Order: sequence, then C-alpha cells, then structure tokens
Amino acid sequence: MLVVIPTYNEALTIAKAIDRTRSAVPHAHVLVVDDASPDGTGAIVDEIAELDDHVHVLHRAGKQGLGAAYVAGFGWGLGRDYELLVEMDADGSHQPEELPRLLHAAEQADLVLGSRYVPGGRVVNWPWRREALSRLGNTYTRLALGTTLRDATGGFRVFRGDALRQLDVDTVASQGYCFQVDLAWRAVRAGLRVIEVPITFVEREQGESKMDGTIVREAFLRLTQWGAAHRVRQLRALVGRRNGGQP
Repeated sequence: MLVVIPTYNEALTIAKAIDRTRSAVPHAHVLVVDDASPDGTGAIVDEIAELDDHVHVLHRAGKQGLGAAYVAGFGWGLGRDYELLVEMDADGSHQPEELPRLLHAAEQADLVLGSRYVPGGRVVNWPWRREALSRLGNTYTRLALGTTLRDATGGFRVFRGDALRQLDVDTVASQGYCFQVDLAWRAVRAGLRVIEVPITFVEREQGESKMDGTIVREAFLRLTQWGAAHRVRQLRALVGRRNGGQP
C-alpha cells in the first residue's frame, strides 16, 4: 500500500501528516511528491526518509499542479507494483486515522471515496462559502454527468492498482477539483466498483490553501464540456435503439 501526498509549501504540516499516517497504518509506505517547495518541505521529508525506509520522496522541478503531482505519484507506485494507492492531503484536512475504514471498504471495491456528504460524513471549521462552493460543485457534477456520487470532488481516496491502470491516468490533464472528478468519472464509465465511505474533513490550521479561482473556473468549464458530450452519447444511443441498432 502506498499513500501519495502531494506537497507545495507544507513545511509546517508534512512531518505530522507522515507521523500520523505511519501510526494509523504501520505497514503503509508514504510517497511525498514535492514540487520544489521554496519553504524546504522536500528537505524535511528527505530527513524523515533517511530514518524510515517506508517513506519516499519524489522531487519535481517546480510547481506543476495537483493533478500532475498525483499522476507522477501513481506512476511511481504502479511501477513498483503497489496493490493499493491512496490519495491524501498534507495539510491535516484528511484524517489518517480514518484510513483503516477506507482500506476495509477497498476489499469490496476498485475505488473508495472518502465522502463528506454521505450520512456520517461531515466538515469541520470550513468557512461557509467554501462548503457552499464544494456542495454546489458536487451537485453540478451529478447533474452534468448523471452520476449518483455525493462527493466526487474529494481528495481522500483509495484506488486498487489494477483499477488505476484501466483509467489511463497519464492522459489526465485536469487539476484541483476537476482532477478528482475526472478520475471518479472515468471509474464510473469503466464500470468499476466505486464506494463512498463517510469521513470527517477538517479545515487546515496551518499553511495556506492552494484553491483559487482558476481551479474553480477550470472545473466548471470541463464539467460542462464532459456533461454535454455525455448527453450527446446518450442521445445517439437512444436514437440508435429506436432505429433498430442503426445510429
């Protein structure tokens, strides 16, 4: 099992995130994908990795975005034949202590989504505007793509390695919210088993959020494009059935 943690300027939080993860799931390996953080995050993890052979660092040349960091981390893990790959933030918003429940669910699924918006899930200390934006984004995702997923934008999730290989993650160019939706949507379309497990999401106490208007705009535009393409495919399939199988 490999926990992939992307970082950019997370010097205040990364050591604690690694320690909590190693305590919660002692057999897990942790890969920090650092985008040349100016605050020395990568150097901190290098020091930890020297003392713990379950901790690894993938240094990248500069800030290239969340999606690209996860793609690089997944590629690193799949190349080393990890069976389970986990997405998790470094800022403390995802609780490593909840990982065992997600891993248990992965015994019956190809993708497990840590969900804030299913019964039992909750958000703690988030500004109401951020929560409203998140809920609106998930509602729009369901309407545009016709999915039943309650939290397609969340970033605390477990993939089976074989499932990730089917999703052709190297072709994913999306970032932020949109990256998470892209992978979940690919899994649904591929017919993979997707389960949502309730989690408690806690607003970060240290450091700064990387969310900005560019990421939100990208998500809205891409979701609209994907939704339109999805509806066109549905319409063509309906017409084809009415014409006796002829498109």
